Amino acid sequence: MKILSLDQLTKIITGLKSEGKKIVHCHGCFDLMHVGHIKYFQASKKMGDILLVTVTPDRFVDKGPNRPLMSEHLRVESIAALECVDYVAVNCWPTAEKTLRMLLPDYYVKGQEFKKLQDTSGKIQKEAEVVNEIGAEIRFTSEVVFSSTKLIKDQMQIKDN
Repeated sequence: MKILSLDQLTKIITGLKSEGKKIVHCHGCFDLMHVGHIKYFQASKKMGDILLVTVTPDRFVDKGPNRPLMSEHLRVESIAALECVDYVAVNCWPTAEKTLRMLLPDYYVKGQEFKKLQDTSGKIQKEAEVVNEIGAEIRFTSEVVFSSTKLIKDQMQIKDN
């Protein structure tokens, strides 16, 4: 089963790490699944043995009004359907900080748009500090970048005209 609770995932990852497996962790909202997400996951998977993805829970999505478009359950199911993803869980907190401390991945991977470790919310900066604290490495993909928020806004403008 690919969709797990964080507690279940922590137990599985502990076992896999004891076998010498390299654990790759991606985290985000992933509201509107698009080719950018898929390429990001595929590139991330190539960095290690096991790819786990955690999803921001609905109550903490801060992308604007009427977001997320898809519930956390639908977002998790969509991600789990991808062959390159080994495990998916809904995060319990607004950021991945506590989750990183629980899962202790070898690599925490973000898209190239976060390479400068800056975002308006300050989340990536806090997550990068935790990655450093737990002895992991933050890595970045260099795949094509799309923004779900921009895609949604562009579609809304087309409908409004």
